[in-house]
Amino acid sequence: MATLLGAIDQGTSSTRFIVFDESTRIVAESQLEHEQIYPEPGWVEHDPIQIWRNTQTVIASALRSARLAPGDLAAIGITNQRETTVVWNRRTGEPLCNALVWQDTRVSELVPHYTASPGLEFFRRRTGLPLSSYFSSLKIRWILDHVAGARELARRGDALFGTIDTFLVWQLTGGASGGIHVTDVTNASRTQLMNLDTLEWDDDLLTAFDIPRAMLPSIRSSSEHYGTARVEPLDGVSIAGILGDQQAALVGQTCFRAGEAKNTYGTGCFLLLNTGSTAVRSNSGLLTTVAYRMGQEPAHYALEGSVAVTGALVQWVRDNLGLIQHSAEIEALARTVADNGGVYFVPALSGLYAPHWNDGARGLLIGLTRFANRGHIARAVLEATAFQTWEVLQAMERDSGVSLESLRVDGGMTDDELLMQFQADIVSRPVVRPRIKETTALGAAFAAGLATGVFRDQDDLRSRWSESHRWQPDMSSAVREQLLARWQKAVTRSLDWL
Repeated sequence: MATLLGAIDQGTSSTRFIVFDESTRIVAESQLEHEQIYPEPGWVEHDPIQIWRNTQTVIASALRSARLAPGDLAAIGITNQRETTVVWNRRTGEPLCNALVWQDTRVSELVPHYTASPGLEFFRRRTGLPLSSYFSSLKIRWILDHVAGARELARRGDALFGTIDTFLVWQLTGGASGGIHVTDVTNASRTQLMNLDTLEWDDDLLTAFDIPRAMLPSIRSSSEHYGTARVEPLDGVSIAGILGDQQAALVGQTCFRAGEAKNTYGTGCFLLLNTGSTAVRSNSGLLTTVAYRMGQEPAHYALEGSVAVTGALVQWVRDNLGLIQHSAEIEALARTVADNGGVYFVPALSGLYAPHWNDGARGLLIGLTRFANRGHIARAVLEATAFQTWEVLQAMERDSGVSLESLRVDGGMTDDELLMQFQADIVSRPVVRPRIKETTALGAAFAAGLATGVFRDQDDLRSRWSESHRWQPDMSSAVREQLLARWQKAVTRSLDWL
């Protein structure tokens, strides 16, 4: 029996394919970045066909590097950037327009309309989500209203909607020649169209957004056999796991017990707390979302704090300001100074997400004096990630009544020792990084392995998690409180700029 598991990790900036063995060792991987398209201020797009081609390329490259054939894989799982919205023609496979990325704010002007009627509570009660440009619902509505012919195709059932997982499964299983149109409960819970209690598409929500049901994929669990790939380079391989990227990281960190949490540091920053089989509605600006559903077991839910810009701020400083040539250089530059010199950077480049949910906020660099230099700005960039995580953690503990003993972390920014130590200092508790940092891909592989018998159960998965590094807090309470007070003052200045 084949025991290798593949994971397609389709993220905001790149697509990767990783092959794990049953001991979770990486035996092959490949990665390609894709273009970030900014047609207008606040608009963020991806080319779905480029993502599909890159997916095929990285799969072929990874398999070739380890001299593997499709038959060597027991199954693959897929994890993906969530909320990013693709609408394509069922008959041709061609997207009706570029994908609208989760960061895209073009639909912000629609939020006041829905806030007035049917009102915020109408949506929050059904979906656990606030009204925001973040989610797929308003993005679909925008495409139907602004792309010529889209609404008519949708009414005929010839326009299909999906988050990126859905688009990739459809392509892998045949595309226009019989591709399977599915998503899992975690991705469906981010569309603002699924009822959080029934785990089904909600007719009242579809009516409110004027979205035809025929566009929508069927909702499945996060771990089951969805179909078999019918195209190279995975022809004949079972597709058996789908998880939105942050839920996949929760699974990859084996946070299966209520009260366990992880924080992923990527383009944005996403802290998820497992709340078990209870969907806890937030009073503190957090999202209630599906954490995972394994096979026919009951769904588990999570509270989530979503921060839009963390690693993306490092990229912005690299690309737009030219302070560094490579993202990894930010730590060395920040270490040229002893502290932030009174400089704070609020990265509201596309508004602020949790816990503020303020689409009108804009980025702010404050506290500059003649003393400030490039190093202070670099330090402020890194510290912004830790400050935003602190805000989310405070809200999460208020909502859940749980005080976290430690914070499990993953993602590319956890390589930054300066940031991780500052994170431990600011949240005043240990920060723990696992041995395998690729927890998002690992979570997708875990889901596929559970569905195909490579892994027995969640205890089997938990036994495969181990710690690689732990940062202990080492900052006085007086310094911490002063830093946090100035951060909160800076955030207040950034709100409602528009």
